Amino acid sequence: MVVAALRGGAGKTILSVGIIAALRRRGHTIAPFKKGPDYIDTGWLAIAAGRPCYNLDTFLIDPDTILQSYRCGVRDAHMAVIEGNRGLYDSIGREVHTSTAELAKSLGLPVVLCLDATKTTRTMAAVVKGCQVFDPAVKLKGVILNRVAGARHRDNLTGCIEHYCNVPVLGAIPKLSAQHFPERHMGLVPTPEHGWAVAAVEAIADEVDRFVDVDRLYDIAVAAAPHQPTAAVRETKCFDGNEPNTSRPRVGILRDAAFQFYYPENIEALGAAGAQVVFTSPLTESRPPPVDALYIGGGFPETHAQQLAGNKTYRDCIRSLAQAGLPIYAECGGLMYLGDKLRLKGVDYEMTGVLPLVFGFNVRPQGHGYTILNVTGDNPFFDVGTTIKGHEFHYSSVIEFRGQADDTAFTVQRGKGLFADRDGLMYKNVLATYTHIHALGTPQWAGALIRCARRYQRQGVR
Repeated sequence: MVVAALRGGAGKTILSVGIIAALRRRGHTIAPFKKGPDYIDTGWLAIAAGRPCYNLDTFLIDPDTILQSYRCGVRDAHMAVIEGNRGLYDSIGREVHTSTAELAKSLGLPVVLCLDATKTTRTMAAVVKGCQVFDPAVKLKGVILNRVAGARHRDNLTGCIEHYCNVPVLGAIPKLSAQHFPERHMGLVPTPEHGWAVAAVEAIADEVDRFVDVDRLYDIAVAAAPHQPTAAVRETKCFDGNEPNTSRPRVGILRDAAFQFYYPENIEALGAAGAQVVFTSPLTESRPPPVDALYIGGGFPETHAQQLAGNKTYRDCIRSLAQAGLPIYAECGGLMYLGDKLRLKGVDYEMTGVLPLVFGFNVRPQGHGYTILNVTGDNPFFDVGTTIKGHEFHYSSVIEFRGQADDTAFTVQRGKGLFADRDGLMYKNVLATYTHIHALGTPQWAGALIRCARRYQRQGVR
């Protein structure tokens, strides 16, 4: 099923986490998904399900690949729960294909609406009725009320919605404390920074078990089994990076509380393209292991700036490897780590110094949303003329740059980028960008990184 809402911030992440965890308690294997670009929500959904959460992003990924990814994700599960993003019908302008509703329709899945009931009663029935008639092809099969004020409020809402809309109210959750799920930036706190994440998931599962008819939700999903994919899509190989091969190039991935934003599909794509993936951390290790390439994803290096700056051995090793021609692909937080310094509240923290950039930080996002990049500069990973779709979300900005505009590979068609409609800063075999890409939407990326790694491997530098 798809868990949707009328807007962002209505509580659908906490509800989705609770539903998944409650179903798992009943012995069901649940495949979790998140619609749209997101790393933080997926971390919580993955903990609830006890398995990776995959993203189904209809802006970044074409419809056939979305269907393939969905079918791969549910192949050994009893049920899938997809958390939508923003409002049910929200999309980029009038491009309806990017909405949660269109994703639900394309997969043939029922929708359950999470409704923030704060300070409303009968009007909510009109809102639900509007969602029903706006697109009758959407299978709106139930409603769950959130933040209800008490039993009288719950009964009023339930009676109105079921009478006027003929759709069942499957639960009513009271206002909960933020104790278990504190929020930061645009969503929940990242799971690597939340030491009691498992306990938090169990706590919200208790609330969902108490206030939501979980068994009826499962029955609704079973009754609305989706259509089968075409043979061509079914036969398409799912990513599998488990084939043993000692000659595989080693791709190091920085993964810890500072660098935590990775789509599991990206890591799996590297394995499928031939990589032996190894994880490393500048927070816990003195130097990276011997590798043939590095992938440094996003995160919040600013919250660990002192610790990153203090690990001079690791920083110096990264700089030496870059100078020796090691292929390095970095996104957002990784871009900042490859710069000279992070400036926080007037204090400079030394980073690796691979790129001539100093980053400052702001109280408001400096880049937020989908991006479209045109590849206009020669680089190790993408052919000139390629168009890349991605997304960015960062509070940082470049406050010093001692390079040249020609050192960048991308012209920004949509989004913020580094500066002056440019992104993708290059140095030898390094390419670093504010934009996050999804391997299913940019399928050439993984193969290109592995080709670069193989060339480096043949040099025998490491």
